[in-house]
Amino acid sequence: MPEEKIPVVDITGDPASAGNPIQQWNPVGTEDQAPASESRRGFLKKGAGLSAASLVGTAALVTGSDDAKANTSWAEHFQGAYRLMTDEEKQESISRLEQRYSKEYGKNVTVDGTDAQEGVLFGYALNIQKCIGCRRCVKACVQENNQTRGDEQEIEWIRVLKMEKGEFTQEKLNDGYPGDYGIQVGGNAYSAAGVVLEGEHYYEPEKVPEADSHYMPIACMQCEKPPCVKVCPVRTTYREPDGPVVVDYNWCIGCRMCIGACPYWARRFNWGEPKLPKEEMNPKTHYLGNRPRMKGVVEKCTFCIQRIRHGRYPACVEVCPVGARKFGNLLDPDSEVRRVLDRKRVFRLKAEVNTYPKFFYFTD
Repeated sequence: MPEEKIPVVDITGDPASAGNPIQQWNPVGTEDQAPASESRRGFLKKGAGLSAASLVGTAALVTGSDDAKANTSWAEHFQGAYRLMTDEEKQESISRLEQRYSKEYGKNVTVDGTDAQEGVLFGYALNIQKCIGCRRCVKACVQENNQTRGDEQEIEWIRVLKMEKGEFTQEKLNDGYPGDYGIQVGGNAYSAAGVVLEGEHYYEPEKVPEADSHYMPIACMQCEKPPCVKVCPVRTTYREPDGPVVVDYNWCIGCRMCIGACPYWARRFNWGEPKLPKEEMNPKTHYLGNRPRMKGVVEKCTFCIQRIRHGRYPACVEVCPVGARKFGNLLDPDSEVRRVLDRKRVFRLKAEVNTYPKFFYFTD
């Protein structure tokens, strides 16, 4: 009995693709079938050329749903690393995300893809003598960068350490042990002397600044020699030409090696599905910055890349009530940050680890 040939079916729904064999399917046993190995190579080689409409159309058939999140997530499995994409591929990826986020959050969400400008290297300076520990910078960062909220997991890219001031006292002079001459532990050993870095990460005072307290905010230092980039096995995190170290969330495999390599405790991991209320979602996002993340990926500060590439300050700089934070182009001698470096007493945190941060601390 002669074999019945099954008609070729276009699974994309795109009439323009009807003649493209990569977007069609032929059954096993037909006379025009190519060898299996050749077919696989051809699919993998040409699959990257599928348009956004083709991927979303195919996703709808495979997932059996018109859900924007499910279809976009399926399509994202076929995209390459963002920094290796062509301009056309980047725009297709951005368009998919804009459609997904707009439908998911019920508002017009934009995903920016603005690249770094020539002659710009962003840097940050913080006056620790002025900081009052109000943590408005922390809350502004959470809101601006669409960080997850809730009791189960709340992510904050900025940590403000409350450190106790202290002094040596006469009363504790003879409290050491084992006692008499040659004591091994002096009486003032367990008291703050000057300022200690082992501070509190969480504190809830009635008002700030508290007496006998000193505050030191810590965030990503945007290192010129970032150890997190060196250890990433899939190169999903990298340094942008204008300075910020970014994460391509779609290529992060959640190994958390970057977290272990960072000496500044600047990276956060999404252990669960992020909780971002629709009404609090910031719709102005950047692909490499504050767009909504997913479970199982690492995220971090980017100097508010969605802002700084359009001439705005990071959110934490704008909201600081005492003007302790300065930001600008390190290559511009007239910028705020360069004036700080030229005229103030400046230091880098953990300079001995040779990461060469672009985040500086200073005092008046």
